[in-house]
Amino acid sequence: MRQLSLSKGLVYGFTRLLSMPFKTLRGASRTLKVAQFCSVSNMSSSLQIELVPCLKDNYAYILHDEDTGTVGVVDPSEATPVIDALRRKNWNLTYILNTHHHHDHTGGNQELKARYGAKVIGSGVDRDRIPGIDIALNDGDKWMFAAHEVQVMDTPGHTRGHISFHFPGSGAIFTGDTLFSLSCGKLFEGTPVQMHSSLKKIMSLPDDTNIYCGHEYTLSNSKFALSIEPNNEALQSYAAHIAHLRSKSLPTVSLKPFYLFF
Repeated sequence: MRQLSLSKGLVYGFTRLLSMPFKTLRGASRTLKVAQFCSVSNMSSSLQIELVPCLKDNYAYILHDEDTGTVGVVDPSEATPVIDALRRKNWNLTYILNTHHHHDHTGGNQELKARYGAKVIGSGVDRDRIPGIDIALNDGDKWMFAAHEVQVMDTPGHTRGHISFHFPGSGAIFTGDTLFSLSCGKLFEGTPVQMHSSLKKIMSLPDDTNIYCGHEYTLSNSKFALSIEPNNEALQSYAAHIAHLRSKSLPTVSLKPFYLFF
């Protein structure tokens, strides 16, 4: 799935359709905290997350509740990398969480469901488009992953039925293809107005919220951001570090700051 940088989407989308000057957007830049992990990190005292690279540039995320052994995976693009990660930990999959219906986020659903008997969770709007869905959730719904409350946020724009999974007690949100590091998702089904609203929802969360996005797009996004703000020293330093990490095939979504031009 091709990526569209947030700056570009907002400049072209909002200035033309919402008549919002780019200066306003650029002047309101905000720094958010990016998810902290290498392979495993503690989101709370009993919840862990593991990044699983899939396909060319997708990320799935395995969640593990240490107290109960409950295991979930967010947006499994394909089954094999997830199965391998679960095997290494000797974990059994309980839930599959999908942020939206695109195949590069649901491609592993059926195989994982058949292998582990896992329940598939997704948007009620996309009930007919998410393979193997068992539990349909909608905006404002609250669902429990073991003892951890999960708040469902409707975040359309990239797709009509896109949702994000917010773990308020753990300070984490899984944004799928709504928000990336330095960009937002391409508007396949939604409108700039919808994406604007979705990003405002995410921006309203506490500043220490960890953001887990669906793709490794940061390098190309940093290049575009520098074309807009070539004299931004913080951005120059950030972009150089991103380039260094990617030269070693390391993930960048663990970096701070998380710039959102908004």
